[in-house]
Amino acid sequence: MDTSELVDKIQELTDLELAVLVCLVTSQHCIIQTEEDGLDPLEQELRLVASNIFGLSYTVVHCNNSSTLEDFSAGILVEGSMPDIEHEDSGMTIDSKHDSLRRSRSNSPVKYESGREAQGIANIVIVSGLTMACQEIQIQALELLRTRRIFIHTAIHAAPKMFLLVFLDGVGAPRLVHHLIDHVFISHYHDQEDGFANLEELSEETEDDRASLSSVLHRSEMPNSLFANQRAFFSQEEVRTLIDLSQTVSVSAEVKAYLQNIVTFLRMHRAVGGGISPRATQHFDLLVKCLAPLHGLAFVTPSLVSLATRKIYPHRIKIISAENDRSMQYGSDLAAVASILDGLRPEDVIDDVLQQVEAPL
Repeated sequence: MDTSELVDKIQELTDLELAVLVCLVTSQHCIIQTEEDGLDPLEQELRLVASNIFGLSYTVVHCNNSSTLEDFSAGILVEGSMPDIEHEDSGMTIDSKHDSLRRSRSNSPVKYESGREAQGIANIVIVSGLTMACQEIQIQALELLRTRRIFIHTAIHAAPKMFLLVFLDGVGAPRLVHHLIDHVFISHYHDQEDGFANLEELSEETEDDRASLSSVLHRSEMPNSLFANQRAFFSQEEVRTLIDLSQTVSVSAEVKAYLQNIVTFLRMHRAVGGGISPRATQHFDLLVKCLAPLHGLAFVTPSLVSLATRKIYPHRIKIISAENDRSMQYGSDLAAVASILDGLRPEDVIDDVLQQVEAPL
């Protein structure tokens, strides 16, 4: 496919769809946040992004303080023909759904082919409310993220080649366990004012048919299956093309120095508690190389480094308490330090660092 055509198609994607695309290209995972009252429509939007835009199977796992390991493990599985998944049939039945309606910019009908029914991990697993679940479930999620496998009784299920874990939570929710946070690639905040493109288009189609949104979703509920023949807006072949392009991206010595200076300033910032991990730096380097082909570039620019910084570090930065500020060792006033740190967010720290570090020309 012509690279310019691919870039034009990428320009049509929303920010939320771009976040999913970046994770698919890098084979990494993400946190998506919004305000509490926007979680339900955001969840439905992500379902439609998975099925309509990328033609991938999905499942949603809702966690709370009474969820068990068995609930989580069973929830990530879907029924259907999945030849690229290693599995042993456990006989368990899962109620996962797939929305057959697709974005109007592709007019081809959705097609499904029957095949041997089996259980496997969905391509996109949307986990809602994981911060409310016990630590054991979060550790299970970490193991799935690291090994791409999950053990259920006598069955071993391996994730498909296209695999994405999306941790969906409200702003201000408790933090995930440290090691899980460190393995999550990027974080994305979805402002409700940006809207929900797929839901809005679905709603318009529903109004034209004189039916409610809920009834349309109900009629289209069906088990996830093999979607290789579904002509999604963004195909898996196009994702693989972007993967190949990202591996050939060049980074100049000046840009590498700029990237490293940002990491150094973040580690030395007085408001950052716990430091910045080496894994975060690896993810930083991976993201800047991924962003270049999305913009039709074969090299990394300083502006892409700045953009990557705002996606890699917000969920990793923990603001230090006033009592633990390093200046307290030299006799600083606790009240004065507390006033400086009061209301400071990870985004503020990132803005401060980007202003201090000089970008190469």
